[in-house]
Amino acid sequence: MERRNFLQSTVLLTSLGINPASLLSAFDGSTSEPIKPFLLPAQAPLPHNGGMDIRVWVRSESTGGLFSSVECAVAPKLMGPPPHAHKELDEMMLVLEGTASVLIGDEIVHINAGGWHMRPRMIKHTFFNASEEPLRFIDMYFNQPFEQFLERIFHQLTPENGYPHGSVILENERKALNEKFGLIYYDDAQDQKQQIIKEFGLRGR
Repeated sequence: MERRNFLQSTVLLTSLGINPASLLSAFDGSTSEPIKPFLLPAQAPLPHNGGMDIRVWVRSESTGGLFSSVECAVAPKLMGPPPHAHKELDEMMLVLEGTASVLIGDEIVHINAGGWHMRPRMIKHTFFNASEEPLRFIDMYFNQPFEQFLERIFHQLTPENGYPHGSVILENERKALNEKFGLIYYDDAQDQKQQIIKEFGLRGR
């Protein structure tokens, strides 16, 4: 029975792209930098400020590169990024407030507060807020420090820092980030994004 449970757990972790050996080494102290306990004090809910914003909670360097997470706030009737996929990243969403609408492949699902949604690598997806209420969720990332990508996009590549919207310098930085973090944008991504905006009466980003 114990062997069967071990094999089942190994298959599950592998299907999520998580190396079971890396988890064992992280918890048995055999890594050069063992994971240390840490506390994240409670904070007020992240405001969307009329658009979308993120706040990093768990940084990948605090977990030996195994896991990171961010809080995301989305204003009502707002579209997310164009449909895309990740070459190496697996992500899981926990909705805290409102309803998240998620395109997964060619299907749209709606996740209410308290619901979870898993998005494995290499599956086309995006998210948006189709409701009249704010949306807030935790996104969890496995196997890649994707919080670094989001911090760069949301808090560093801004007009205030010399990256005007639509500028060549911003476009080049985004392309470099997409390549570094293995993002895949499909030929029909912008068309599909516009279809979602029209169908649900959203504002684009």
